[in-house]
Amino acid sequence: MHWIALKTLVLRECTVILRFWSVTLAPPIITTILYFTIFGEIIGGRIGSVEGVDYIQYLAPGLVVLWVIPYAYGHTAAGFLGARHFRYVEELVVAPLPGWIGVLGYVLGGMIRGILVGMVALATAMLFTHIKVHSVFTSVAVVCVAALVSALSGFITALFASSFDQVTTIQTLILTPLMYVGGVFNPVATLPNWAQGLSLLNPMFYTVSALRYGFLGISDVNFAMAFFTMCASGLTLFVAAVLLIARGVGIRE
Repeated sequence: MHWIALKTLVLRECTVILRFWSVTLAPPIITTILYFTIFGEIIGGRIGSVEGVDYIQYLAPGLVVLWVIPYAYGHTAAGFLGARHFRYVEELVVAPLPGWIGVLGYVLGGMIRGILVGMVALATAMLFTHIKVHSVFTSVAVVCVAALVSALSGFITALFASSFDQVTTIQTLILTPLMYVGGVFNPVATLPNWAQGLSLLNPMFYTVSALRYGFLGISDVNFAMAFFTMCASGLTLFVAAVLLIARGVGIRE
C-alpha cells in the first residue's frame, strides 16, 4: 500500500510537469542562452580563464544550480500549498499512511522537476561550450542532493505559508540572493574578506562548489566537506518535515 500511494503521488506531480512543459521546462532554455551570451561570450571573453579553465566552462555548473534549486523548491512548495488550498491534502490525513509517504511523494516530484530543468540547462550550455565532466557520478549525486534539499525546503515552506505570494517572496528575497552570492558567476575568493566569511554560512556556496568539482575538478572548498554539508542539511530537513506533518502543522487547521 505504501508503494502504491508513493507512486501515485509522484506520477501526479510528473503529469503536471509534462502537461505544462512550456511553463515547467521551457523557460530555462531562453534564460540560459541569455546568460551564456552576456556573461559567457561578452564578459567571459574579457575575463579569459578562471582557475585554469575558460570562464564560459566555469560558468556552466553554476547555471545548472541556478535552475535546479528554485525549480525544485517552487514545484514542491506550490504543489503542497495547492493541496492545502484546495483541500485535497485531507486525502493524506485520512489515509492510513505514515507521514513520510506524503513528504516523500511531493519532494520527489519537486526533485524530478529540478533535475529535468538542470538537464535542459546543461544541454543548452553544451551549445556554447564543450563540457568535459570530471566525474559523472559525483555530478549526478550533487544535483540529486541539491534538488532534495531544495524540495524539502519548499515543502516546509508550504506547511507554514498561507498564500502563494509568501512562497514567492521567500524565493525572491532569500533564495535568489543566496544563489547569486554563492559563487555562481565568480570565485568566492574574488569577494571582499567580509563577504568571503559570510559565504561559509551560505548553503548555496557549498552546492555550487560541490557541483563545480564534479564538472571541472575544481572547488572553492573541500568537496567532502561541501557534500557532507548538503547531505546533513537534507537529512535534517527531512526529519523536520516528517515531524511537522506528524504534529499536523499545515494540514489540520
